[in-house]
Amino acid sequence: MSVIQNYLPNEIEKRSFEIIGEELSGRGIVLPKEREAVIKRVIHASADFDYVDTLTFSENAVETAIRLLKNGADIVTDTNMAYAGINKNTLTKLGGEIHCYMADEDIIQKSGEEGLTRAYLSMRKASAIKKDVIFVIGNAPTALISLYDMLKAGEYVPAFVIGVPVGFVNVEASKELIIDNCPEYIVNRGRKGGSNIAAAVCNALLYSATDRTL
Repeated sequence: MSVIQNYLPNEIEKRSFEIIGEELSGRGIVLPKEREAVIKRVIHASADFDYVDTLTFSENAVETAIRLLKNGADIVTDTNMAYAGINKNTLTKLGGEIHCYMADEDIIQKSGEEGLTRAYLSMRKASAIKKDVIFVIGNAPTALISLYDMLKAGEYVPAFVIGVPVGFVNVEASKELIIDNCPEYIVNRGRKGGSNIAAAVCNALLYSATDRTL
């Protein structure tokens, strides 16, 4: 039986990361230094060590994402849950803004008229932002498909994609489209993911960009 241990509120996160480090060491896993913060924060958000094997990074993903954030890149999400989970104070300090267009009236109307998902159309709306954008996708594979379609048509190249939608329909295929075609990304292969995972990846990058240790 597990024993309840008492920690002050500000100690809980620190102890959680210590436990994650201990379990990784116990499994003989040494994470690549540049990816360690991202992978550990995703494990922290999910208690799922499978992400060690399934999180997939473009060659210079973390370095690129941190540079974009330090240069004031905006963030676009596909859910209000991810929007709520991302540390907006840290993003604002870096000069960026966060957007979620899913509930916008124009997106809702176009979705009904054109038979396309709001996520698909939201990505097209986001492509009009006149600065670099980091796309943080935790729910809708059609958001990833939209980014791929614009990329394939030569209409738009996303600066960075965090692609971790969860589910069963088109989830795995949409992630592979990003891995195979997008220049800069962090994607979780397979069915797992979610808005909490998307926010965790994003926050790990934000904290790294501002030299926060956890």
